[in-house]
Amino acid sequence: MPAQRRIDLVLESVKRLQRIGADANLLNLLQKQHPADLAQIFGELTERDRRDAFALLVERYSRLAMEAISELEPEDGAAMLGDRSAEELAPLLQELPSDDAAALIEHLPDEVSAQVLELLERREAGDVQNLLEYAEQTAGRIMNPHVFALSEDLTVGEAIAALQTSRDVEMVFYVYVVDVRRHLVGVVSLRRLLLVSTETPLKRIMTTDIMSARVDTDQEEVARVVASYNLLAMPVVDEEHKLVGIITVDDVIDVIKDEATEDIYRLAGMAGDEHVSTPAKEALRKRLPWLGVNLATAVMAAMVVALFQETISQVVALAVFMPVVAGMGGNAATQTLTVTVRGIALGELTWGNSRKALVKEMLIGLGNGLVLGLVAAGVAWAMQGDPILGMILGLAMVLNMLVAATAGTLIPIVLRALNVDPALASSVFITTLTDVFGFLSFLGLATVFLSYLS
Repeated sequence: MPAQRRIDLVLESVKRLQRIGADANLLNLLQKQHPADLAQIFGELTERDRRDAFALLVERYSRLAMEAISELEPEDGAAMLGDRSAEELAPLLQELPSDDAAALIEHLPDEVSAQVLELLERREAGDVQNLLEYAEQTAGRIMNPHVFALSEDLTVGEAIAALQTSRDVEMVFYVYVVDVRRHLVGVVSLRRLLLVSTETPLKRIMTTDIMSARVDTDQEEVARVVASYNLLAMPVVDEEHKLVGIITVDDVIDVIKDEATEDIYRLAGMAGDEHVSTPAKEALRKRLPWLGVNLATAVMAAMVVALFQETISQVVALAVFMPVVAGMGGNAATQTLTVTVRGIALGELTWGNSRKALVKEMLIGLGNGLVLGLVAAGVAWAMQGDPILGMILGLAMVLNMLVAATAGTLIPIVLRALNVDPALASSVFITTLTDVFGFLSFLGLATVFLSYLS
């Protein structure tokens, strides 16, 4: 049975058992589910039913309940915990790895989060507090401080024995090798560890060419490196190159998902942390500023149209086709912008190879303009019986498509060079350019050829 179909069936069963109050059967059903499936099920329930189901599960299977919470967005998970006291939250958060606990604590009310940190066991609180001291969206914030590392002076046999007795690590994909001051000096794969003699020192078989991230490295850069080099994990070091944590591939997948979502939202002029469950008042506060900016750019386009009121009054048909030029330019720019921003995010597009990308997009814009402009010209001719109007519309579309391709490529690259997020700011500039230039080219050409228009 497909996974989604199975989850849908479980969800229906959960709703039915909640309606009839069959708590024992409901608990038995929930405890058999994977944490990721539970998170999806919680997300589909109403707020009241979600809290009831979670309360039932956490009473008997607290670890499973918290693992399910950690699969949600941190703000959604924190909202499910929000009605509990710090005394209740502290033992529950201890069920999670430090990085997941830190993400949830960060979204709790300040007073509650401070009390929780005080109540956590000394070691766990220290780990969480240290993670919260790093900037958001950095390697230090998302790393797990419990990393399996061994001294370079140990033998392979001693390393295997240490690995077999280790219980305080989340995952072991590689054995990291450190010196006496805990500087990261090498890495050994588990396969390599099992294929050599047990008397061999680690320093003889370790690889010294290590991919590592500093605690202040942007999480998006970490994800790009892990994806590019097919890594299962990446060690994190501090300013002195001492090993302080590890980022595993499951964390990287979350980062890739979050960054992709953020880029999509920002291309639409929205905050990257808004979700379906975000309260209407908060969503309004986040969306309104960029819509205000878009209103200002729309006024600029209207001012351009106002310059040609006399021309429009003489040839009213121009008003019919103005939206075609601006709309097609905007759509073409959105296509180019999406490809460009994604290329920048993946490291495929840089200032060095931007010329090649620009030429390609301009050729695409010219081709689109010629083909679509010819079609639009034929439609305008057929509708109005005026070939000159069709010619003007076609030429304006070719020009605006070129502008859209150029702006959609260059603006994100320039913004990136200026350390401004291209996904957030590009759409506003490009919408303004395509609207203003679209109206300017179309109405300007119409003014030039006014005496030939019927």
